[in-house]
Amino acid sequence: MPIIGMGDIASTLVGVDREDRIYFASGVSNSQETRESEYQREIDLLLAQDKNQHLVYFGSLSIFYSQTPYAFHKRFMEMTIKREFDRYTIIRMGNITWGSNPNTLINFIRSKIKNREAVEIKDVYRYIVEKDEFLHWISLIPPWPCELNITGRRMKVIDIVREYCWPWKKIGVAAEYSKELVCSSI
Repeated sequence: MPIIGMGDIASTLVGVDREDRIYFASGVSNSQETRESEYQREIDLLLAQDKNQHLVYFGSLSIFYSQTPYAFHKRFMEMTIKREFDRYTIIRMGNITWGSNPNTLINFIRSKIKNREAVEIKDVYRYIVEKDEFLHWISLIPPWPCELNITGRRMKVIDIVREYCWPWKKIGVAAEYSKELVCSSI
């Protein structure tokens, strides 16, 4: 069956997808999204899928700790899937470490650093998922309805910056770039 979507998650599924599943990787990916039209687009696209197939939906761990419009939407999508599909897998994930989506936590911070812009680093934890771990769990999806939480590693945001946005050379920024600018809000 098809992979719905063309983003970072969808492109990772190419080659490991299966004929008996619909991989729905075309949802709202920007946790800061405010346009209702983007949320409605995801709902409409979901409801257009074959209800007799096993649907694999990619949600967010933020449903457990956030009260944003994005988290409310993701909760609504999960309820809709459970109501509309007999066979489904809901995968809640942390922040991915791969891809080019500018709205992922790591790519957002990398862009700020590359453009020499200040970025607020909050003293909070986030969950980081590597591609290998993601693919491992994809290979274990059972044929019955289930929910999987792919948490990855729990890390402080400053540690994510240090591990995934350092050294500056990786993202084309000179090594003398000031750490104080990046970490000004710690």
